[in-house]
Amino acid sequence: MTTALIAALSTALALWLWTAPDSATTRLTRLTTGGQKPRRIPLSRLISRPTPARRADSWRRASIELCQALSAELSAGRTPGEALTRAVAAVDLPSPETLRPVLAAARDGGDVSAALIAAAPPQGGEGLRQLAACWEVGVTVGAGLAALVERTAATLRTAQAHRQDVAAQLAGPRTTARLLAVLPALGLLMAAGLNMHPFDFLFGSLPGLMCLTAGIALDVCGLWWTNRMAAKAQA
Repeated sequence: MTTALIAALSTALALWLWTAPDSATTRLTRLTTGGQKPRRIPLSRLISRPTPARRADSWRRASIELCQALSAELSAGRTPGEALTRAVAAVDLPSPETLRPVLAAARDGGDVSAALIAAAPPQGGEGLRQLAACWEVGVTVGAGLAALVERTAATLRTAQAHRQDVAAQLAGPRTTARLLAVLPALGLLMAAGLNMHPFDFLFGSLPGLMCLTAGIALDVCGLWWTNRMAAKAQA
């Protein structure tokens, strides 16, 4: 029981050290604020930082909105350059500065298609690359750009809906795998609460250390294998 309490206190201390500012920042903040304590960064804010998957999903959603807005502006009779400028301004992009070269190319009569391809992120930039292809076809062949962009938006919406459906179907297996990975730790805590001293065996003897190492290795391998299968299915 004492070992479990020490582990819990160590975890709490690690979280506090992770979210607390460093000593230099603390001293500088106290000097500039008259001795007031600095504001700490909430843990929820750190946890909610965008991951590559979330960032890619944000770009996919923004690409759909951009195609829809561009199609509406073109249907209203505006020139392609003006329509693209207004569409970019109307869409909430994950990184607005990424499309600044695209706006400059549209304003100055440059190669908008090449600028779109260069601005498209590696993950989640499929919509921008398809929009670049539409722009290239509309400029070189003279096809109706509004119709091409609208068709691209419909294709992106279908792909996004399929991607969300697959992610929803994989949410159950992923949650089950994480729950099964946590169950051994809960079992150890229950055993410690019943004064069975599992931590003394795991950390105080060679067979216990071998069992602990093997259990952690199998637990990590199981999580990795489940995530790998889910990632392959989602891809």
